[in-house]
Amino acid sequence: MTGPRLPDGFAVQVDRRVKVLAAGSALLGGTPTRLLRLAPAAQTMLDGGRLEVHDAASAQLARTLLDATVAHPRPASGPSYRDVTVVIPVRDNTSGVQRLVSALRGLRVIVVDDGSAVPVREEDFAGTHCDVRVLRHDRSKGPGAARNTGLAACETDFVAFLDSDVVPRRGWLEALLGHFCDPAVALVAPRIVGLEEPQNLIARYEAVRSSLDLGHREAPVVPYGTVSYVPSAAIICRRSALVELGGFDETLRSGEDVDLCWRLIEAGARLRYEPVAQVAHEHRTRFRDWFSRKAFYGEAAAPLAVRHPGKTAPLVISGWTLTVWILLAMGSAAGYLASAIVAVITGRRIARSLAVVQTEPKDVAMVTVQGLWGAARQLASAICRHYWPLALIAALVSRRCRRVVVVAAVLDGVADWIVRNRTVNEEAKPVGVVTYLLLKRLDDIAYGTGLWSGVLRERHLGALKPQIRT
Repeated sequence: MTGPRLPDGFAVQVDRRVKVLAAGSALLGGTPTRLLRLAPAAQTMLDGGRLEVHDAASAQLARTLLDATVAHPRPASGPSYRDVTVVIPVRDNTSGVQRLVSALRGLRVIVVDDGSAVPVREEDFAGTHCDVRVLRHDRSKGPGAARNTGLAACETDFVAFLDSDVVPRRGWLEALLGHFCDPAVALVAPRIVGLEEPQNLIARYEAVRSSLDLGHREAPVVPYGTVSYVPSAAIICRRSALVELGGFDETLRSGEDVDLCWRLIEAGARLRYEPVAQVAHEHRTRFRDWFSRKAFYGEAAAPLAVRHPGKTAPLVISGWTLTVWILLAMGSAAGYLASAIVAVITGRRIARSLAVVQTEPKDVAMVTVQGLWGAARQLASAICRHYWPLALIAALVSRRCRRVVVVAAVLDGVADWIVRNRTVNEEAKPVGVVTYLLLKRLDDIAYGTGLWSGVLRERHLGALKPQIRT
Protein backbone atom coordinates (compact mmCIF):
# COMPACT_ATOMS: atom_id res chain seq x y z
CA MET A 1 0.00 0.00 0.00
CA THR A 2 2.00 2.94 -1.29
CA GLY A 3 1.26 6.39 -2.58
CA PRO A 4 2.43 10.00 -2.41
CA ARG A 5 3.26 11.18 1.10
CA LEU A 6 0.37 12.73 2.96
CA PRO A 7 1.06 16.29 4.20
CA ASP A 8 1.67 17.15 7.85
CA GLY A 9 -1.56 18.08 9.60
CA PHE A 10 -3.58 15.60 7.55
CA ALA A 11 -5.54 13.25 9.83
CA VAL A 12 -7.43 9.98 9.49
CA GLN A 13 -10.20 8.52 11.65
CA VAL A 14 -10.87 4.80 11.98
CA ASP A 15 -14.38 3.93 10.80
CA ARG A 16 -16.73 3.44 13.74
CA ARG A 17 -17.88 0.10 12.27
CA VAL A 18 -14.34 -1.31 12.40
CA LYS A 19 -13.86 -3.68 15.32
CA VAL A 20 -10.76 -3.27 17.49
CA LEU A 21 -9.33 -6.64 18.54
CA ALA A 22 -6.70 -7.85 21.00
CA ALA A 23 -6.37 -4.63 23.00
CA GLY A 24 -5.82 -2.54 19.89
CA SER A 25 -3.30 -4.79 18.14
CA ALA A 26 -5.61 -5.52 15.20
CA LEU A 27 -8.46 -3.94 13.28
CA LEU A 28 -11.22 -5.95 11.62
CA GLY A 29 -13.36 -4.26 9.00
CA GLY A 30 -13.17 -2.38 5.72
CA THR A 31 -14.50 -3.27 2.29
CA PRO A 32 -14.01 -6.15 1.73
CA THR A 33 -13.65 -7.20 5.37
CA ARG A 34 -10.03 -7.73 6.30
CA LEU A 35 -7.84 -8.19 9.37
CA LEU A 36 -5.17 -5.52 9.77
CA ARG A 37 -2.49 -6.22 12.38
CA LEU A 38 -0.82 -3.20 13.98
CA ALA A 39 2.76 -3.04 15.22
CA PRO A 40 3.28 -1.60 18.72
CA ALA A 41 4.51 1.69 17.24
CA ALA A 42 1.37 1.95 15.10
CA GLN A 43 -0.84 1.28 18.14
CA THR A 44 0.87 4.14 19.95
CA MET A 45 0.23 6.55 17.06
CA LEU A 46 -3.52 5.86 17.06
CA ASP A 47 -5.24 7.96 19.71
CA GLY A 48 -8.86 6.97 20.10
CA GLY A 49 -8.90 5.77 16.51
CA ARG A 50 -7.50 9.08 15.22
CA LEU A 51 -4.09 9.66 13.69
CA GLU A 52 -2.54 12.97 12.65
CA VAL A 53 0.36 13.03 10.20
CA HIS A 54 3.52 14.69 11.52
CA ASP A 55 6.37 12.61 10.08
CA ALA A 56 7.15 9.89 7.52
CA ALA A 57 6.09 7.04 9.81
CA SER A 58 2.70 8.53 10.66
CA ALA A 59 2.18 9.43 6.99
CA GLN A 60 2.81 5.82 5.97
CA LEU A 61 0.46 4.46 8.63
CA ALA A 62 -2.25 6.91 7.60
CA ARG A 63 -1.87 5.81 3.97
CA THR A 64 -2.07 2.15 5.01
CA LEU A 65 -5.27 2.71 7.00
CA LEU A 66 -6.87 4.63 4.11
CA ASP A 67 -5.93 2.05 1.49
CA ALA A 68 -7.15 -0.77 3.74
CA THR A 69 -10.52 1.09 3.79
CA VAL A 70 -10.65 0.96 7.59
CA ALA A 71 -10.22 4.73 8.08
CA HIS A 72 -11.45 7.97 6.52
CA PRO A 73 -9.54 11.18 5.79
CA ARG A 74 -9.84 14.32 7.89
CA PRO A 75 -7.95 16.90 5.81
CA ALA A 76 -6.99 20.21 7.39
CA SER A 77 -7.72 22.44 4.39
CA GLY A 78 -7.98 22.33 0.63
CA PRO A 79 -7.42 24.26 -2.59
CA SER A 80 -9.23 27.52 -3.24
CA TYR A 81 -12.38 27.87 -5.31
CA ARG A 82 -10.22 29.98 -7.64
CA ASP A 83 -8.46 26.76 -8.62
CA VAL A 84 -11.71 25.25 -9.97
CA THR A 85 -13.53 25.53 -13.28
CA VAL A 86 -17.08 24.20 -13.47
CA VAL A 87 -17.98 22.39 -16.71
CA ILE A 88 -21.68 21.97 -17.49
CA PRO A 89 -22.77 19.78 -20.41
CA VAL A 90 -26.27 20.70 -21.56
CA ARG A 91 -28.71 19.81 -24.28
CA ASP A 92 -32.15 21.43 -24.57
CA ASN A 93 -32.29 22.50 -20.92
CA THR A 94 -31.66 26.24 -20.93
CA SER A 95 -33.78 26.87 -17.84
CA GLY A 96 -31.91 24.18 -15.90
CA VAL A 97 -28.46 25.48 -16.79
CA GLN A 98 -29.51 29.04 -15.93
CA ARG A 99 -30.76 27.86 -12.54
CA LEU A 100 -27.47 26.03 -11.95
CA VAL A 101 -25.19 28.89 -12.98
CA SER A 102 -27.16 31.25 -10.72
CA ALA A 103 -26.14 29.01 -7.79
CA LEU A 104 -22.42 29.15 -8.72
CA ARG A 105 -21.73 32.76 -7.77
CA GLY A 106 -18.12 33.79 -8.23
CA LEU A 107 -16.99 30.61 -10.01
CA ARG A 108 -15.43 30.19 -13.43
CA VAL A 109 -17.93 28.28 -15.62
CA ILE A 110 -17.75 26.63 -19.04
CA VAL A 111 -21.12 25.64 -20.51
CA VAL A 112 -20.89 23.12 -23.35
CA ASP A 113 -24.02 23.17 -25.51
CA ASP A 114 -24.25 19.67 -26.95
CA GLY A 115 -26.33 20.47 -30.02
CA SER A 116 -29.40 22.08 -28.41
CA ALA A 117 -32.22 22.92 -30.81
CA VAL A 118 -32.14 26.46 -29.44
CA PRO A 119 -28.47 27.34 -28.88
CA VAL A 120 -27.35 28.42 -25.43
CA ARG A 121 -25.80 31.91 -25.46
CA GLU A 122 -23.52 33.73 -23.05
CA GLU A 123 -26.17 36.46 -22.84
CA ASP A 124 -28.45 33.93 -21.11
CA PHE A 125 -26.26 34.24 -18.00
CA ALA A 126 -26.20 38.00 -17.58
CA GLY A 127 -26.38 38.97 -13.92
CA THR A 128 -25.31 35.56 -12.54
CA HIS A 129 -22.01 36.94 -11.15
CA CYS A 130 -20.06 34.14 -12.81
CA ASP A 131 -17.34 34.17 -15.44
CA VAL A 132 -19.29 32.16 -18.05
CA ARG A 133 -17.95 30.87 -21.36
CA VAL A 134 -20.18 28.97 -23.78
CA LEU A 135 -18.86 26.35 -26.21
CA ARG A 136 -21.09 24.56 -28.71
CA HIS A 137 -21.30 21.29 -30.61
CA ASP A 138 -23.25 21.79 -33.83
CA ARG A 139 -24.64 18.29 -33.37
CA SER A 140 -25.05 16.20 -30.24
CA LYS A 141 -22.03 14.05 -29.45
CA GLY A 142 -23.15 12.88 -26.01
CA PRO A 143 -22.40 14.02 -22.45
CA GLY A 144 -18.96 12.38 -22.39
CA ALA A 145 -17.83 14.32 -25.44
CA ALA A 146 -19.33 17.54 -24.05
CA ARG A 147 -17.41 17.09 -20.79
CA ASN A 148 -14.20 16.43 -22.73
CA THR A 149 -14.71 19.62 -24.74
CA GLY A 150 -15.05 21.57 -21.51
CA LEU A 151 -12.05 19.79 -19.98
CA ALA A 152 -9.87 20.77 -22.96
CA ALA A 153 -10.78 24.44 -22.41
CA CYS A 154 -9.93 24.39 -18.67
CA GLU A 155 -6.75 25.95 -17.34
CA THR A 156 -7.28 25.49 -13.59
CA ASP A 157 -5.86 22.61 -11.53
CA PHE A 158 -9.32 21.23 -10.78
CA VAL A 159 -12.47 20.79 -12.83
CA ALA A 160 -15.96 20.23 -11.47
CA PHE A 161 -18.49 18.52 -13.72
CA LEU A 162 -22.12 19.35 -12.96
CA ASP A 163 -25.11 18.28 -15.05
CA SER A 164 -27.65 20.91 -15.99
CA ASP A 165 -30.38 19.32 -13.84
CA VAL A 166 -28.57 19.72 -10.51
CA VAL A 167 -28.18 22.53 -7.97
CA PRO A 168 -25.36 22.40 -5.36
CA ARG A 169 -26.19 23.09 -1.73
CA ARG A 170 -24.28 25.47 0.50
CA GLY A 171 -20.75 24.36 1.41
CA TRP A 172 -20.52 21.64 -1.24
CA LEU A 173 -17.33 22.91 -2.87
CA GLU A 174 -15.31 23.42 0.32
CA ALA A 175 -16.24 19.94 1.62
CA LEU A 176 -15.03 18.32 -1.61
CA LEU A 177 -11.87 20.35 -2.20
CA GLY A 178 -10.43 19.41 1.19
CA HIS A 179 -9.84 15.84 -0.02
CA PHE A 180 -7.36 17.05 -2.61
CA CYS A 181 -4.86 17.70 0.22
CA ASP A 182 -4.07 14.05 -0.43
CA PRO A 183 -1.96 14.21 -3.62
CA ALA A 184 -3.14 10.70 -4.57
CA VAL A 185 -6.81 11.73 -4.75
CA ALA A 186 -7.94 12.35 -8.34
CA LEU A 187 -11.73 12.53 -7.96
CA VAL A 188 -14.21 13.39 -5.22
CA ALA A 189 -18.01 13.21 -5.41
CA PRO A 190 -20.82 14.58 -3.23
CA ARG A 191 -24.07 12.94 -2.24
CA ILE A 192 -26.88 13.40 -4.78
CA VAL A 193 -30.21 14.22 -3.15
CA GLY A 194 -33.64 15.23 -4.45
CA LEU A 195 -34.12 18.82 -5.59
CA GLU A 196 -37.82 19.21 -4.83
CA GLU A 197 -40.25 17.93 -2.23
CA PRO A 198 -41.72 14.60 -3.43
CA GLN A 199 -45.18 15.04 -4.92
CA ASN A 200 -46.05 11.47 -5.95
CA LEU A 201 -45.14 7.87 -5.08
CA ILE A 202 -42.25 7.62 -7.53
CA ALA A 203 -40.81 10.90 -6.25
CA ARG A 204 -41.04 9.64 -2.67
CA TYR A 205 -39.35 6.39 -3.70
CA GLU A 206 -36.59 8.29 -5.51
CA ALA A 207 -36.05 10.41 -2.41
CA VAL A 208 -34.84 7.30 -0.58
CA ARG A 209 -33.77 4.98 -3.45
CA SER A 210 -32.41 7.12 -6.27
CA SER A 211 -29.77 5.36 -8.35
CA LEU A 212 -27.66 8.52 -7.98
CA ASP A 213 -27.83 8.64 -4.17
CA LEU A 214 -25.02 6.51 -2.74
CA GLY A 215 -26.01 6.95 0.89
CA HIS A 216 -25.05 8.93 3.97
CA ARG A 217 -21.77 7.16 4.80
CA GLU A 218 -18.42 8.43 3.56
CA ALA A 219 -16.39 5.88 1.66
CA PRO A 220 -13.50 5.26 -0.69
CA VAL A 221 -14.60 4.51 -4.25
CA VAL A 222 -13.34 1.01 -5.07
CA PRO A 223 -14.70 -1.85 -7.21
CA TYR A 224 -16.72 -4.34 -5.11
CA GLY A 225 -16.86 -1.79 -2.27
CA THR A 226 -19.90 -0.18 -0.67
CA VAL A 227 -19.33 2.64 -3.18
CA SER A 228 -17.92 1.12 -6.36
CA TYR A 229 -18.35 4.21 -8.56
CA VAL A 230 -19.83 7.72 -8.42
CA PRO A 231 -22.17 9.35 -10.97
CA SER A 232 -20.82 12.16 -13.13
CA ALA A 233 -23.90 14.28 -12.39
CA ALA A 234 -21.61 15.97 -9.83
CA ILE A 235 -17.88 15.29 -9.42
CA ILE A 236 -14.65 17.25 -8.96
CA CYS A 237 -11.46 15.96 -10.58
CA ARG A 238 -7.78 16.75 -10.64
CA ARG A 239 -7.42 18.06 -14.21
CA SER A 240 -3.96 16.60 -14.79
CA ALA A 241 -5.20 13.09 -13.91
CA LEU A 242 -8.08 13.34 -16.39
CA VAL A 243 -5.92 14.76 -19.17
CA GLU A 244 -3.37 11.97 -18.69
CA LEU A 245 -6.19 9.40 -18.87
CA GLY A 246 -7.77 10.96 -21.98
CA GLY A 247 -10.97 12.10 -20.27
CA PHE A 248 -14.31 10.34 -20.67
CA ASP A 249 -14.82 7.50 -23.13
CA GLU A 250 -16.98 9.14 -25.80
CA THR A 251 -17.96 5.81 -27.36
CA LEU A 252 -20.06 4.78 -24.35
CA ARG A 253 -23.78 5.60 -24.53
CA SER A 254 -24.06 5.25 -20.74
CA GLY A 255 -21.76 4.29 -17.89
CA GLU A 256 -18.99 6.65 -18.97
CA ASP A 257 -18.74 7.84 -15.36
CA VAL A 258 -18.27 4.27 -14.06
CA ASP A 259 -15.63 3.65 -16.71
CA LEU A 260 -13.79 6.83 -15.73
CA CYS A 261 -13.76 5.86 -12.05
CA TRP A 262 -12.39 2.41 -12.75
CA ARG A 263 -9.74 3.65 -15.18
CA LEU A 264 -8.54 6.16 -12.58
CA ILE A 265 -8.37 3.42 -9.94
CA GLU A 266 -6.51 1.11 -12.34
CA ALA A 267 -4.02 3.95 -12.87
CA GLY A 268 -3.34 4.04 -9.11
CA ALA A 269 -5.45 7.08 -8.16
CA ARG A 270 -7.64 7.33 -5.06
CA LEU A 271 -11.29 8.39 -5.27
CA ARG A 272 -13.55 9.52 -2.42
CA TYR A 273 -17.29 9.80 -1.79
CA GLU A 274 -18.11 12.68 0.58
CA PRO A 275 -21.80 12.78 1.62
CA VAL A 276 -21.34 15.90 3.78
CA ALA A 277 -21.29 17.77 0.46
CA GLN A 278 -24.70 17.61 -1.19
CA VAL A 279 -25.91 18.40 -4.69
CA ALA A 280 -29.65 18.34 -5.41
CA HIS A 281 -30.87 16.59 -8.56
CA GLU A 282 -34.13 16.98 -10.43
CA HIS A 283 -35.28 13.35 -10.35
CA ARG A 284 -37.45 11.84 -13.05
CA THR A 285 -40.81 11.20 -11.41
CA ARG A 286 -43.13 10.34 -14.31
CA PHE A 287 -43.40 6.57 -14.56
CA ARG A 288 -42.41 6.22 -18.22
CA ASP A 289 -39.34 8.50 -17.86
CA TRP A 290 -38.37 6.85 -14.57
CA PHE A 291 -38.64 3.28 -15.93
CA SER A 292 -36.73 4.17 -19.12
CA ARG A 293 -33.92 5.78 -17.15
CA LYS A 294 -33.51 2.70 -14.93
CA ALA A 295 -33.29 0.50 -18.06
CA PHE A 296 -30.78 2.96 -19.54
CA TYR A 297 -28.55 2.50 -16.51
CA GLY A 298 -28.75 -1.28 -16.91
CA GLU A 299 -27.58 -1.10 -20.52
CA ALA A 300 -24.18 0.15 -19.36
CA ALA A 301 -23.24 -3.10 -17.60
CA ALA A 302 -22.36 -5.14 -20.72
CA PRO A 303 -20.02 -2.61 -22.39
CA LEU A 304 -18.40 -1.98 -19.00
CA ALA A 305 -17.86 -5.73 -18.58
CA VAL A 306 -16.00 -5.77 -21.90
CA ARG A 307 -13.71 -2.93 -20.79
CA HIS A 308 -13.32 -3.99 -17.15
CA PRO A 309 -13.61 -7.79 -16.89
CA GLY A 310 -15.02 -9.00 -13.58
CA LYS A 311 -15.83 -5.60 -12.10
CA THR A 312 -19.52 -5.73 -13.09
CA ALA A 313 -20.18 -9.10 -11.45
CA PRO A 314 -23.74 -9.30 -10.04
CA LEU A 315 -22.39 -11.42 -7.19
CA VAL A 316 -19.08 -11.44 -5.36
CA ILE A 317 -19.53 -14.23 -2.87
CA SER A 318 -17.68 -16.92 -0.95
CA GLY A 319 -18.24 -20.43 -2.23
CA TRP A 320 -18.85 -21.62 1.34
CA THR A 321 -21.61 -19.12 2.09
CA LEU A 322 -23.15 -19.73 -1.33
CA THR A 323 -23.27 -23.44 -0.50
CA VAL A 324 -25.05 -22.71 2.80
CA TRP A 325 -27.89 -20.86 1.07
CA ILE A 326 -28.19 -23.31 -1.81
CA LEU A 327 -28.61 -26.15 0.68
CA LEU A 328 -31.19 -24.15 2.64
CA ALA A 329 -33.10 -23.43 -0.57
CA MET A 330 -33.52 -27.17 -1.13
CA GLY A 331 -36.22 -27.02 1.54
CA SER A 332 -35.57 -30.51 2.91
CA ALA A 333 -34.44 -31.80 6.29
CA ALA A 334 -31.24 -33.08 4.71
CA GLY A 335 -30.63 -29.68 3.13
CA TYR A 336 -31.15 -27.87 6.45
CA LEU A 337 -28.75 -30.23 8.23
CA ALA A 338 -26.13 -29.95 5.50
CA SER A 339 -26.38 -26.14 5.49
CA ALA A 340 -25.85 -26.05 9.26
CA ILE A 341 -22.77 -28.25 8.90
CA VAL A 342 -21.33 -26.00 6.16
CA ALA A 343 -22.10 -22.91 8.28
CA VAL A 344 -20.13 -24.43 11.16
CA ILE A 345 -17.25 -25.24 8.81
CA THR A 346 -17.34 -21.65 7.57
CA GLY A 347 -17.17 -20.40 11.16
CA ARG A 348 -14.17 -22.64 11.87
CA ARG A 349 -12.39 -21.31 8.76
CA ILE A 350 -12.98 -17.76 9.95
CA ALA A 351 -11.76 -18.66 13.45
CA ARG A 352 -8.52 -20.02 11.97
CA SER A 353 -7.98 -16.84 9.96
CA LEU A 354 -8.47 -14.76 13.14
CA ALA A 355 -6.27 -17.02 15.26
CA VAL A 356 -3.26 -14.75 14.72
CA VAL A 357 -4.82 -12.30 17.21
CA GLN A 358 -6.73 -12.85 20.41
CA THR A 359 -10.42 -13.03 19.53
CA GLU A 360 -13.48 -13.92 21.49
CA PRO A 361 -15.90 -16.58 20.19
CA LYS A 362 -18.51 -13.82 19.85
CA ASP A 363 -16.21 -12.00 17.40
CA VAL A 364 -15.96 -15.11 15.25
CA ALA A 365 -19.73 -15.59 15.44
CA MET A 366 -20.31 -11.96 14.48
CA VAL A 367 -18.08 -12.18 11.39
CA THR A 368 -19.71 -15.47 10.36
CA VAL A 369 -23.25 -14.14 10.74
CA GLN A 370 -22.38 -10.92 8.91
CA GLY A 371 -20.89 -12.93 6.07
CA LEU A 372 -23.94 -15.20 5.78
CA TRP A 373 -26.35 -12.26 5.95
CA GLY A 374 -24.37 -10.30 3.38
CA ALA A 375 -24.43 -13.31 1.07
CA ALA A 376 -28.20 -13.67 1.53
CA ARG A 377 -28.72 -10.01 0.62
CA GLN A 378 -26.52 -10.35 -2.46
CA LEU A 379 -28.28 -13.50 -3.64
CA ALA A 380 -31.75 -12.05 -3.12
CA SER A 381 -30.82 -8.86 -4.95
CA ALA A 382 -29.25 -10.71 -7.88
CA ILE A 383 -32.25 -13.03 -8.25
CA CYS A 384 -34.66 -10.08 -8.41
CA ARG A 385 -32.51 -7.63 -10.37
CA HIS A 386 -29.85 -9.17 -12.60
CA TYR A 387 -31.30 -12.65 -13.11
CA TRP A 388 -35.02 -11.92 -12.94
CA PRO A 389 -35.80 -13.33 -16.44
CA LEU A 390 -34.24 -16.67 -15.40
CA ALA A 391 -35.90 -16.48 -11.97
CA LEU A 392 -39.28 -15.91 -13.61
CA ILE A 393 -38.90 -18.96 -15.87
CA ALA A 394 -37.77 -21.10 -12.92
CA ALA A 395 -40.73 -19.91 -10.81
CA LEU A 396 -43.19 -20.82 -13.58
CA VAL A 397 -41.93 -24.40 -13.87
CA SER A 398 -41.05 -25.25 -10.27
CA ARG A 399 -43.01 -24.76 -7.05
CA ARG A 400 -39.79 -24.90 -4.99
CA CYS A 401 -38.14 -22.27 -7.18
CA ARG A 402 -41.29 -20.16 -6.90
CA ARG A 403 -40.96 -20.26 -3.10
CA VAL A 404 -37.31 -19.22 -3.30
CA VAL A 405 -38.08 -16.32 -5.65
CA VAL A 406 -40.91 -15.03 -3.44
CA VAL A 407 -38.73 -15.22 -0.32
CA ALA A 408 -35.89 -13.46 -2.15
CA ALA A 409 -38.22 -10.70 -3.39
CA VAL A 410 -39.65 -10.06 0.06
CA LEU A 411 -36.29 -10.36 1.87
CA ASP A 412 -34.52 -8.02 -0.52
CA GLY A 413 -37.31 -5.45 -0.53
CA VAL A 414 -37.98 -5.35 3.21
CA ALA A 415 -34.28 -5.28 4.17
CA ASP A 416 -33.66 -2.47 1.68
CA TRP A 417 -36.73 -0.57 2.93
CA ILE A 418 -35.49 -0.75 6.52
CA VAL A 419 -32.01 0.48 5.61
CA ARG A 420 -33.17 3.28 3.33
CA ASN A 421 -35.83 4.61 5.69
CA ARG A 422 -33.23 5.18 8.41
CA THR A 423 -31.94 8.14 6.43
CA VAL A 424 -35.29 9.71 5.54
CA ASN A 425 -35.81 13.31 6.61
CA GLU A 426 -38.22 13.37 9.56
CA GLU A 427 -40.38 15.91 7.75
CA ALA A 428 -40.63 13.76 4.60
CA LYS A 429 -43.57 11.46 4.05
CA PRO A 430 -42.23 7.88 4.18
CA VAL A 431 -42.98 5.22 1.58
CA GLY A 432 -44.95 2.29 3.00
CA VAL A 433 -43.31 -1.10 2.88
CA VAL A 434 -45.81 -2.60 0.40
CA THR A 435 -45.51 0.36 -1.98
CA TYR A 436 -41.74 0.26 -1.62
CA LEU A 437 -41.67 -3.45 -2.44
CA LEU A 438 -43.70 -2.88 -5.60
CA LEU A 439 -41.57 0.03 -6.81
CA LYS A 440 -38.35 -1.78 -5.93
CA ARG A 441 -39.41 -4.74 -8.03
CA LEU A 442 -40.29 -2.43 -10.95
CA ASP A 443 -36.94 -0.71 -10.51
CA ASP A 444 -35.17 -4.08 -10.70
CA ILE A 445 -37.21 -5.23 -13.69
CA ALA A 446 -36.28 -2.06 -15.56
CA TYR A 447 -32.59 -2.36 -14.73
CA GLY A 448 -32.54 -6.08 -15.58
CA THR A 449 -34.27 -5.41 -18.90
CA GLY A 450 -31.57 -2.90 -19.81
CA LEU A 451 -28.86 -5.28 -18.60
CA TRP A 452 -30.03 -8.19 -20.74
CA SER A 453 -30.58 -6.01 -23.80
CA GLY A 454 -27.00 -4.73 -23.40
CA VAL A 455 -25.69 -8.28 -23.06
CA LEU A 456 -27.45 -9.30 -26.25
CA ARG A 457 -26.25 -6.22 -28.11
CA GLU A 458 -22.62 -6.69 -27.00
CA ARG A 459 -22.80 -10.50 -27.29
CA HIS A 460 -20.84 -10.68 -24.07
CA LEU A 461 -21.94 -12.48 -20.87
CA GLY A 462 -19.44 -10.83 -18.53
CA ALA A 463 -22.09 -8.64 -16.87
CA LEU A 464 -23.98 -11.80 -15.80
CA LYS A 465 -21.02 -13.80 -14.57
CA PRO A 466 -20.74 -14.04 -10.75
CA GLN A 467 -17.46 -14.09 -8.86
CA ILE A 468 -17.29 -17.05 -6.49
CA ARG A 469 -14.31 -16.88 -4.16
CA THR A 470 -12.75 -19.53 -1.95
